[in-house]
This record gives sequence, structure tokens and C-alpha cells, in this order.
Amino acid sequence: MWRSVFAFSALTLFGAGLTGCALNKFEQREAWRDQTEQACNAKRLVETTEFVTPSKEISGPGVCGMLQPYRVTRLGKGTVALKQRVTLACPALTEAEAWLADTIQPAANLYFGQPVAEINAGTYACRGRNNQVGAKLSEHSFGNAVDIMSFKLADGYVITVKGGWRGTEAEQAFLREVFLGACARFSTVLAPGSNVFHYDHIHVDLARHDPRGLRRICQPLIKFVPQLGTDAAARATARPRPPERLPAPPQAPIDVEEDDPYGVTPMSARQPARPPASQLAHAPARPPAPPTA
Repeated sequence: MWRSVFAFSALTLFGAGLTGCALNKFEQREAWRDQTEQACNAKRLVETTEFVTPSKEISGPGVCGMLQPYRVTRLGKGTVALKQRVTLACPALTEAEAWLADTIQPAANLYFGQPVAEINAGTYACRGRNNQVGAKLSEHSFGNAVDIMSFKLADGYVITVKGGWRGTEAEQAFLREVFLGACARFSTVLAPGSNVFHYDHIHVDLARHDPRGLRRICQPLIKFVPQLGTDAAARATARPRPPERLPAPPQAPIDVEEDDPYGVTPMSARQPARPPASQLAHAPARPPAPPTA
């Protein structure tokens, strides 16, 4: 009898220990998180609508959460649906909206002649990086990160990150434009080829990798010449869509990321600077180049 009680107690304590270690109890909440969130909200960079609504503060468990969460069901002033509702803090939501406007939609029109109508994305989750027990908290824990699994175009065609990264020529080019556009906006961008955790989604976040927030992670290194900003953008609607329309493959769970496994490389060494949106229609012509991995 006592042996059974002792064994049950030991298992209970062991389970409680695992639960306590699920989040890194020694991790502190860096001051810059609240500062940047407060500054973003003070500037009113997020426009609240029926699709973007403020919610009450998320405090915990541990240091997870955000001061002013936003529940989002659509982006782009309601033009782009989200497959599931997402929760983001002001800085990440602001950059995601800008990324959609200046890269994702122009790239969709350039390579497919139509806009993105729906995005499958994941955001807030209080957990360690890569879902590892006791690991440093993921940026998802602070509403500061987005994982994108797929894009659905206006005609219903789905471009998955998993299948499209090495899919048709148009899919590859579109996803690489999206990837490089993210690298120009976010401090961390990880796509297929960066490590084993990102074979099926693009992860973006606004983490600070150094005290001044100047270091950037943009993986993998790719050989690709962006076509956004050339006269190709003006001819977007004339570009034929890929003839093959296959069903989207099953999608794996989202919300995983890892810090740069190859070391941090300055953004200036990775890609050319993107011209302002106002210059897209006036940039000099450049012949299109086939994308390569």
C-alpha cells in the first residue's frame, strides 16, 4: 500500500516538475518589448476595424503575453482572409500589414495576375523555441512573430510554402519575392532550407538579437534576382499563370522557429535594397531571371 502511495507521489512530483520546466522560469521579460509595443500603440499604427479588434492584456504564464493584443480575422483592410484568427501585438501586426501591401500582393499580381485572398498563418503561443522544454521563449510567446504556411489566390489556387518552394517556376519566384520582402522588414526570417524546422513555413519575427537591435537573421541564402520594382510589375496582369494546378499537399503543424543555426549575417550582405513602393512603376527595365534554390 505505502509503496503504491510513494510511487504515485513520485510520479505526481515528476509531472509537476516537467510542467514547471515547460517554460523557462528563469527568463526575464526584456524592457524593450513593452517599450516598442507602447510606442507603436501611441503612434496608432494599428487601425481597428471589424476585422482587427483590441483585446484585454495577456499576462502570463510566466513572462509570456502582450500589453495590447489585437485579434485579427482579416488583413489588408478586410481584403485578405485569415484561415484562423490570429493574435498579434502592434509592432508585428504593423509590419505584417506593410509586408502584405508592399511585397505579397504585388508579387502575387506579378507572377499569377491576381491577388492573394487568404493566408494560412499562426501567431501567438506561449512556449519555448521549437517547442522544447526549458528552451528560451519563442517570439510567438509575445505576439511578435508570424508563421505562414500557405497563400490562396483569388481563383482558389493554393501556394503552400512546403510544396511551392521547389514547385513551379511561378511558385518559386513568388515565394522568394515574399521571403526577400520579409527580410527587408523583420529581424528574423527563416524559410525552407534554413534548418529542419522550417521545411513547410516561413517564420518572421521582430526579435532583438543584440542590445541595439541591429543584427539580422535571413536564412537560407538564395540566388534570386527580385523582379518587383522593374517594369515587369507593370505587366503583371499579362504574365501567364502556371498551367499545372495540383491540389495543395497536407499541411503540418505551425508555430516553430529556431535562432540562426549558421551565424548572423548583416542584411546588407544578403540582398539588394528594395526600392520604395512609389518607385515601382518608374524603375528601369530588367529582363526576368528564372528562380533558383
